[in-house]
Amino acid sequence: MRKFHRSFRPLPHPNPIISTTASPSYPTHHENHHHLDDDENLVSTLADIVRGNQSWSSSFNNTFISNNMKTHHVEKLLLRILDDPRLALRFFNFLGLHRNFDHSTTSFCILIHALVQSNLLWPASSLIQTLLLRTSDPRIVFAHYYHTYVNCNFSRSIGFDLLINAYVQGRRVLDSFLVVNLMKERNLMPEIRTVSDVFNGLIRIRRFDLVLKFFDEMREIGIRGNAYIHTAVIRCLCELKDFDRAKEMIQWLECNGCELNIIVYNVLIHGLCKGQRMEDAMERKKMLGLKGLKADVVTYCSLIMGFCKLKQFKTGRILVSEMVEMGFIPSEAVVSGVVDGLRRNGDVISAYNLIKDLEHVGAVPNLFVYNALINSLCTEGNVEEADLLFRNMGAKGLTPNDITYSIIIDSFCKRGQLEDAHVFLGKMKNAGIKASVYPYNSLISGYCKSGKLTTAESLFEDMICEGLSPTVVTYTSLIDGYSKHRDVPKALRLYHEMTGKRIFPNTYTFTSLISGLCLANMMTEASGLFYEMVEKNVMPNEITYNVMIEGHCREGNIVKAFELLDDMVEKGLKPDTYTFRSLISGLCSTDRVSEAKEFVNKLNQQHHKLNEMCYSALLQGYCQEGRLDDAINACYEMVEKGIDMDLVCFSILINGSVKQGDATRLIYFLKEMHDQGMKPDTVLYTSLIDAFGKAGDLEKAMGYWDIMVGEGCNPNVVTYTVIINCLCKVGLMDKAEILCKEMLDDGIIVNHVTYGCFLDCLTNEGHMQKAVHLHNVMLEGSLANTITYNILIRGFCKLGRFQEATKALFEMHNNGILPDHISYSTIIYEYCRIGELQEAIKLWDSMIARGLKPDIVAYNFIIHGCCVAGELTKAIELRDDMIKRGLKPNQTLQLL
Repeated sequence: MRKFHRSFRPLPHPNPIISTTASPSYPTHHENHHHLDDDENLVSTLADIVRGNQSWSSSFNNTFISNNMKTHHVEKLLLRILDDPRLALRFFNFLGLHRNFDHSTTSFCILIHALVQSNLLWPASSLIQTLLLRTSDPRIVFAHYYHTYVNCNFSRSIGFDLLINAYVQGRRVLDSFLVVNLMKERNLMPEIRTVSDVFNGLIRIRRFDLVLKFFDEMREIGIRGNAYIHTAVIRCLCELKDFDRAKEMIQWLECNGCELNIIVYNVLIHGLCKGQRMEDAMERKKMLGLKGLKADVVTYCSLIMGFCKLKQFKTGRILVSEMVEMGFIPSEAVVSGVVDGLRRNGDVISAYNLIKDLEHVGAVPNLFVYNALINSLCTEGNVEEADLLFRNMGAKGLTPNDITYSIIIDSFCKRGQLEDAHVFLGKMKNAGIKASVYPYNSLISGYCKSGKLTTAESLFEDMICEGLSPTVVTYTSLIDGYSKHRDVPKALRLYHEMTGKRIFPNTYTFTSLISGLCLANMMTEASGLFYEMVEKNVMPNEITYNVMIEGHCREGNIVKAFELLDDMVEKGLKPDTYTFRSLISGLCSTDRVSEAKEFVNKLNQQHHKLNEMCYSALLQGYCQEGRLDDAINACYEMVEKGIDMDLVCFSILINGSVKQGDATRLIYFLKEMHDQGMKPDTVLYTSLIDAFGKAGDLEKAMGYWDIMVGEGCNPNVVTYTVIINCLCKVGLMDKAEILCKEMLDDGIIVNHVTYGCFLDCLTNEGHMQKAVHLHNVMLEGSLANTITYNILIRGFCKLGRFQEATKALFEMHNNGILPDHISYSTIIYEYCRIGELQEAIKLWDSMIARGLKPDIVAYNFIIHGCCVAGELTKAIELRDDMIKRGLKPNQTLQLL
């Protein structure tokens, strides 16, 4: 402790202690004298007890002492035994603990100063803590504290420092600063280190103004601070962004020979970095060498974090390398800042390389940043790097948590590696980490997208057993999976289940379910759900509208599709090429190709950007109507607008050329494809082979087959089936069988359509025994279906073997295959043709009883048979039934 400069007035002369006990309001001289005698006697008695050997407890059972001892007696007693402060403390505590005596503030102050005088600082600090709990007003505490110090003529003023520190430690910084000012007013000054503590406390509560004001007062009275004081002042100036004054302060300290260490300069550099003055900060770093100082780890960390704040992560990366070369280890915060900054800035590999470079010094980012980097690596396809980071976590002192595992599992799922993801879920559980709903959601979504809905449902049940509650994401994944696989009833069941649990569907949920309903041609239900969605304040997005528009276009309701387009635009949503393609395709599919072209022209005028898919829909429309020239003109328009022709566009034009028999254009388009670096794919070759095969030009069909194989374009099951069908149609069964064997050798599984080609050929040629044998093979392989049975029935009927045809019809039921109206109509026609009308009517009634709906051809067969047999009444009955079913009879039947 030091006093102020000698120009301040000296301390007042100590006065006798002032008792805190009030005197009577009207004392007489005799009474006052008598009262003083009694006090003196009681204090003397107390002194004898305290200094004696008798038990304090038994001595204080004396009624006289118990009834008459007051706080001022204790104050006087403490003054008498100041020579033995330990004894005074014991007595003070005895009264408080065993006699519940309420000591005065003055007693506390006397004992504190006495203990300080004997260098018993710890018990003195303890007493100060108790005193501050009793008295909240620092002015009252200081008044007693100061008067006791002066009146009792204590020589050591360090007790004031202890008082100030007690306020600082109790987070009463402003009270501590008040005490410092009260001391200054009385020509006392705490130790410099105490002032430093107060300054730092004021900085914590951001009272920089008080620090600077008091420091200026210190300088005015000639008190020199130390490095801690100067550091605190510079920190305040930097916090106030008064960098010019902060630099002037350092210059003043340098000129006045004050001790300056790296800490002071680091505070300035940190402030400059925080204020985004990085050039100035870097200049200060360079100047350290001129002052005989070296940048330390704090210097580098401040600079690196400053550059990160300005998003100059590459500069931060360079400084990290520099500090490591200097032998410094960057802090976790620094590594985390640079790694996460590089990652967020899109430089994921640099972030990964930084972690690798810092492995040898043991510097790692925090777990949050580490997880985020693994996630970014997975997202960008750097799977090996992400896997390496995961496997090295233990060596880096990081323990994978549920988020780490969730990221890895999600990455596997997005890459289609569902089994690996499932294994990681097991590893997560084995590591004792409770899985959250997120990895389950990733797995369920992955299995739904891959069509493994049974596994997805199993996982759904597992997560419920684990006590996890499904979220809207869980249900949406399942609903989307079932919708795409056209299992609308299950999708609807899940929708009602989730809403029953008060899990509210979002836009994606509704869109998935609406898409499923559209795919199932349930447009009425899809429209209902669309309006329900709007009523529930769940806003449809562009995808929702696109799904609805495509559904209506597929159904042929173009008016409704365009109404939805207008509604979409009114709501501020932007239609895209997917929207336009559906509308163009819808117009073309309803024989309104010219309107489709007008729509395309309008879109171009409105500067909407169309793509090759939009034009391919228009090309398809033109080619279906045989307007190949218009299709070619549309191609020229595409090229002029900078839209490249793709394989689909060329395929449409080529198929159009084949249908029109235009060999010249066919060759031209194939050459154009070749010149543009495109080769026909399996689909195009299959279409060419099929078109020439159906046209009876087997030579060209086989020619394209040879070209396809020669170019290394591998045929699939559809291609093989098409060429086999071509060969079977012209009776070249041997060659067809060779291709079928080749197909099996290539590992391509023969399907029911391929077998159907052989079956059709055998029945057409009357080889029914071979046909039946082949069909039995198909039955064993679960490849037989209604169509193959119909081929067999037609073969028997052709040969007049009606009983065997009827037997095959009823055999279908036994094999779990349902006949259709063609199955019955084929036999009915043959019965009518040979005049067996009653047998035909029996089969007709059986067909109706099974709920099958005859088509117009079937009605024509049976009605014509009735007319030939003279059963006009039955013919009229059947005609009327036909009209009731919404079928329009031809002109001959209308005459009945």
